[in-house]
Amino acid sequence: MPAKLPKLRRLLWPCAWLYGVGVRIRNLFFDRGLLPSRSYPVPVICVGNLTAGGSGKTPMVEYLVRLLKERYRTGVLSRGYKRKTRGYVLAGDESTGSDIGDESSQIKYKYPDVTVAVDANRRRGIRNLLALPEDRRPQVILLDDGFQHRYVRPSLSLLITDCGRLYCRDRLLPAGWLREPASGADRAEVVVVSKCDASLSPAESRNIRDALNLNPQQSLFFSSIAYLPFRGVFPEACAPGALDSLQKDDSILLVTGIARPAPLIEAVKKRSERVEVMSFADHHAFGKKDIRRMKTALQRMAPTRPLILCTEKDAARIRHNPCFPEAWRSRMYYVPVEVKILFDRSEQLDELVLQHVRFLIENMNYTATR
Repeated sequence: MPAKLPKLRRLLWPCAWLYGVGVRIRNLFFDRGLLPSRSYPVPVICVGNLTAGGSGKTPMVEYLVRLLKERYRTGVLSRGYKRKTRGYVLAGDESTGSDIGDESSQIKYKYPDVTVAVDANRRRGIRNLLALPEDRRPQVILLDDGFQHRYVRPSLSLLITDCGRLYCRDRLLPAGWLREPASGADRAEVVVVSKCDASLSPAESRNIRDALNLNPQQSLFFSSIAYLPFRGVFPEACAPGALDSLQKDDSILLVTGIARPAPLIEAVKKRSERVEVMSFADHHAFGKKDIRRMKTALQRMAPTRPLILCTEKDAARIRHNPCFPEAWRSRMYYVPVEVKILFDRSEQLDELVLQHVRFLIENMNYTATR
């Protein structure tokens, strides 16, 4: 965020100050034990951030899922943001974004063998996960966006901060985007600077390291987002090899409903010189009015038959959205993303996490399934 705040943000500074007082008192109560924070007899790894909006938490959760799922029974617990259900919900094969939220639906779709659940009350969610039958009970629980849920004491915390919006250069809500003061980062054992340019230089990384000014015991990693080959939103409707002949002059209607679409837009424009973009708010629920806008855009792009492209998170909503015409299914694709750890340090991060899990499981007498 620029040092000079827009006028409206400056006017909101008194509100941010009051908000900060409340958050600091809350954190103090947890730090002093005046509010209870509970630990659990399994490794609980929290992936969170200090800011509102997308910083890349879910791709990092998926990174950990890929690392852990072949070694341990892995569960993912999140709030299930913008779902239409309440309380604890255990995801099934037919669960939709309305049932469990976009991110949880995306994870369950990609990793069907992983246990996924949602509950705004994380303590209740963990309790229900640990009450599952032994063959389904998670040996490791990943908390997606759980950094401010301090009633749970994670065994390991990974704090994600967007390279373009570092928490140390931000301000508290509503004058900025911080959910809590930057000092909250001290609770994290690992800090990951996300969404870096893949060509980030060592000098640039040192500048970021200096700005964050972490404690000596904290580990710092840098990551970028890799955009993988397009995949069908409705794979059964897409012809095999349909994308093999995609040319630079082919048309693409790119539809996004994420917090920061700019990097994706840039990546897609490298694939085609004819890209029309329709951006919506994060977690946007597509309705009939949006479909009419898309139809108008597709007609404007005629006589070509444009590819309709969306984000991976949007695909989780679109699959179960009856508003989208069935005739579009054969040309609807999404862009999968993966986290890449920079400077050849992925093995170090992997070993840090695995060593933590191994140590706790061995000392808790849990047996890993290999």
